[in-house]
Parts: sequence; C-alpha cells; structure tokens
Amino acid sequence: MKQREWVTYRRLPDHPVEVMRAHFEGHIYHPHSHETYSFGFTEFGAQEFDCRGASRLSAAGMVMAFNPDEPHDGHSCDELGFTYSIVHIGTGLVTELLSDQAGRPAGPPLFTEPVLPDSLLSSALRRLYAALTGPAAPLAVDEALAATVSAMVHRGARPPLTRTAPSGAGTDVAQRVRAGLDDRYLEPLSMDDLSRLTECSRFALYRAFRAEFGLAPSDYQRLLRLRAARGLIAAGHAVSEAAAATGFADQAHLTRWFRRCYGITPGIYRAAG
Repeated sequence: MKQREWVTYRRLPDHPVEVMRAHFEGHIYHPHSHETYSFGFTEFGAQEFDCRGASRLSAAGMVMAFNPDEPHDGHSCDELGFTYSIVHIGTGLVTELLSDQAGRPAGPPLFTEPVLPDSLLSSALRRLYAALTGPAAPLAVDEALAATVSAMVHRGARPPLTRTAPSGAGTDVAQRVRAGLDDRYLEPLSMDDLSRLTECSRFALYRAFRAEFGLAPSDYQRLLRLRAARGLIAAGHAVSEAAAATGFADQAHLTRWFRRCYGITPGIYRAAG
C-alpha cells in the first residue's frame, strides 16, 4: 500500500453495521459485491466503477447506493486519488428500520441508480458516519441509522417491481449454477463439474451466469469464500485459520484477495471489532 493511501475500519458490536473511510490512489477494486446495503459518499476527488453494465462516476459530494449482491469494481480517476466513506448495513436491519413507515412499498428497497448527486443524502451520510465512529450515545447511533436509511430509501429507492422478473432458459441455467456454488463453494470445482450439474455446455453456462449475476462463476465462488472468511475472522479466529477453513491456499492468498475486494487486509478487519 502506498504511504499516501490509508484506511480506517470499524465493525459495530451490537449492530450488523460496518463502516470504512479510505483514501486510495493506485488501488483497484476487483469486481465484488456485499451481502449488505452499502451507502457511501465521495469526499475528495472522483472514483470510477462499473455497475449494471455501465461505467459510473462518483465525484466529491455524490452518494453511492449499492443493493445487496450488486457487483461493482472501482478505481481513482486521476493520480491524486479519492477519499470516501461507506457504511454497510445488514438487510435485516434495513427492513426493521423501515417496518413501521407508512406509504413504503412492500418488500425490500431497490436502488435503481448507483450514483445519486444529492446534497441532502450526502449530509445525512456524513452525520451517520460521525455517529458510528465518534463518541455517540447508543440512542444517537440508533437514531442516525433510522434517519439515514429512511432518507436514502425515500429519496433514492424505487419499488421492487422495477426489477425485471427472471425468465428464460439462460436464467434457469444461471440459477442452477449459483445454487451449486452456494452448496459446494469450498470444493475445487471445475467448469466440467458445473457443466454436469446444469447439463449445459461450459461456454453457455459461463455466459448465462455473467449475464444474470454480473460476475464469472469463479469470482462468485471466491466471493463466497471471502464472506465465509470474514465471518470466521469477526468471530475471533486467526487469519491463518480462516484461510485454511475457506479454501484459500494460505494466509497470503486470502490477504491478497481480501484487499482486492474489500480495500482492507484481514488483519485490519479483525482489529476493527
């Protein structure tokens, strides 16, 4: 990591919430996704990322909103880099925070635009970040979470009906590949294994999976392993133990991919709780 690059990270002990603030110049995120809703704002510079089949730009003052399991990457637009903060909030907590709000569409919120040029949302996220990382009372943290999630949903989300309903043979193949990977992600699967599982050619299943989920099957399998490793590390296991238990060749292998996808090392993540 360059000297001018830095990261701070915190996991809340009593909420499914994680918060990161970072400055990156040369770091390039590998395509990945999160199990959570992820809300961020760019403080300095600009970052570019691919999401939903298009290139996106988030400059200073802009807000980013990622749905759960939404693939994206990211990198700086120039040599000066960018500074940003991002909050990852568990889907169950978002549902709970919205449960009593009148007029809200049924089902989980869906953010149709990953970049929102909204100064009010940027201010709300700044206040939330301050509450999550500063000396704030538990009640103030809860209130900041509720207020920010509500603002994000009412200003940036749309009813879930805007999501295209799955259909077609390609979708069926992709869903079967995903189910197989979900069940057997620790195994050293090959494309031939997936081909036998889906009764589909290797090229066709790869194309269908990329079209449906925005990731290659190998990227999705690695992401499942990373998520499992995160859970073990958060539970107090050593990084080396987490690497061995989740299919990585060694601790260095896990560390390399952890930083490529999450911007931090497993050691920083372990110390953040």
